[in-house]
Amino acid sequence: MGLDVTGRYRYPPPQPSWLALSREVIIDPDLPIIDAHHHLWEEGGTPYLLDELLSDVEDGHNVIATIFVQAHYGYRLTGPAHLAPVGETEKVAAISEVAKTRTSTRIAAGIVAHADLTLGAAVDEVLAAHEEASAGTLRAIRHSVSRDELFPDGIVLRPARAGLLADSDYRAGLSQVAAHGLAYEAMLYHRQIPELTDLATAMPDLPIVLDHIGGVIGVGPYEGQEAETYQHWLADMTELAHCPNISVKIGGFGMIITGARWHERTVPPLSTELAEAWRPYVDACLDLFGTERCMFESNFPVDKAMYPYQTLWNAFKRLTASMSGNERTALFSGTAASVYRLPLDMGQPAGDLVDG
Repeated sequence: MGLDVTGRYRYPPPQPSWLALSREVIIDPDLPIIDAHHHLWEEGGTPYLLDELLSDVEDGHNVIATIFVQAHYGYRLTGPAHLAPVGETEKVAAISEVAKTRTSTRIAAGIVAHADLTLGAAVDEVLAAHEEASAGTLRAIRHSVSRDELFPDGIVLRPARAGLLADSDYRAGLSQVAAHGLAYEAMLYHRQIPELTDLATAMPDLPIVLDHIGGVIGVGPYEGQEAETYQHWLADMTELAHCPNISVKIGGFGMIITGARWHERTVPPLSTELAEAWRPYVDACLDLFGTERCMFESNFPVDKAMYPYQTLWNAFKRLTASMSGNERTALFSGTAASVYRLPLDMGQPAGDLVDG
């Protein structure tokens, strides 16, 4: 895989002509899905906005709703810097309203916004602004703490300052997140999972969602060390699972930092290949956290560089083919509805923010 001029692993953009080479029959087309993690943006002049999202979610699988996660899109260019991310919430809420006139899928039914949690108690102003801008759909806050000691200059994004999850100001900001009835969306890399365990233990009333099964790195010094990395990740996830306020998003396997190289093939991978590659991590998450604390995500358009939307969800369906109907409902829609408090009829109560 290539490196850009800064030495960081670059994000390969999706190639529509390459993705079109693969077309699978949809497995279990009636199974309701809440896509628990996607972005909207314009990266490098390539948009992934409503038209592009709808071309994916309406192309076979029964996607009834989606959760938008902050991606530095549409920030305000004027006004106080700490309120700039509210511009993203404004734009996404507007897109969500337009979507209601075009599709039955609840686009951005829940919004995960960004706020600088190092503001401490002062982040209350930002959270209130997000709530107003979201038209009642704000559900969580994400402020990435991603960093790795073996990548001091970062991998894709600018690395966070060390020790943020234990920082007193950051935790004061998280207290405000909890006070607003919101969840904390944790974006980090796999060697930071013990730091998240410490946080979850110290703040048991804060609902926490771990993105991308903990951001397992498979590039640089981790390349060729898959077995050792997996055992390290498994041990840390085993400890994290003891924290009842943690839920896990299963996905993000197509991120370039994981070591994914499907995009280098002449044709996209089959869902059978993806399921086989992902099974050790998926099975471990389900064994440790149970279906009531796990949910599937697309992480599109990031993962779209590696495989089509239809293939991704077919792989998840293959991985759960032997499970009960209730277990599959939880993984594909129920857990997301509970964690993000979505008022959707999916055959079970949506519930409150997860605390167990």
